[in-house]
Amino acid sequence: MLGLIIVISIIVLLLLYVVKTYNTLVSLRNKVNDQWSQVDVVLKNRNDLIPNVVETVKGYAKHEKETLNEVIEARNKAINATNSVEEIKAAGEVSQALGKLFALSESYPDLKANQNFINLQDNLKDIEEKIRFSRQFYNDTVLTYKNKIEMFPSNIVANIFGFKPAAFFEATDEERKNVEVKF
Repeated sequence: MLGLIIVISIIVLLLLYVVKTYNTLVSLRNKVNDQWSQVDVVLKNRNDLIPNVVETVKGYAKHEKETLNEVIEARNKAINATNSVEEIKAAGEVSQALGKLFALSESYPDLKANQNFINLQDNLKDIEEKIRFSRQFYNDTVLTYKNKIEMFPSNIVANIFGFKPAAFFEATDEERKNVEVKF
């Protein structure tokens, strides 16, 4: 009789552990998705501002079509991304293209002095700061989630129920390079 009580107690404890771990994993996965949504909102805000920046620059830098096309192409990739991995990569390309665009503006004093351009540039700087913070929070959440699904013994529960790791928001190779502006 005592042996049966011990076996039942062990089974109940194991079940409680599995339930608690499963619920923790679900909570962490949902938090990762929530943090990604926060990043996504800020990236969308940036993508919405880009056409205004491009139009403002076009009037001053008509012969700088290549840089403007890079910005537009990078924005289109970001808008058309179908998953977080593609969106992360596209966001890096947008950052790189905007860096070139702002470096280019240094060559056009009238553009630099244009109040509309200054406002747009300030808005984009604010959004870039929000993107940095959002990335940081997202990556912190992904780290916690990945640790939980990869560490023993919770990795057993994660494998049984098919929890998959999320991608970190990392700088692309392009973002790691120095911005190169050709005149």
